[in-house]
Amino acid sequence: METKFWDQAVGALRGGRLFTGWRARRAKWSARWAGRLGRSDRGMTTSEYAVGTIAACAFAAVLYKVVNSGPVLSALQSLVEDALDAKF
Repeated sequence: METKFWDQAVGALRGGRLFTGWRARRAKWSARWAGRLGRSDRGMTTSEYAVGTIAACAFAAVLYKVVNSGPVLSALQSLVEDALDAKF
């Protein structure tokens, strides 16, 4: 019975002795790429990028409002003034 290429590639990837030389390297790369192409749950899709971007913009807007509020702005201003008036 003839061994199929995929079986040989998986055997070569797992350290089997089915191929030697360039055939082994080709089989290993074929098996690796076939495994990578078969995974559909890796990374983010376009809709996930869109939701992530909207969430980042919302967080930036909240942070901007907090930093520009009166108490935080006066605290930052007094911190900078104290740092400039420091005696060395």
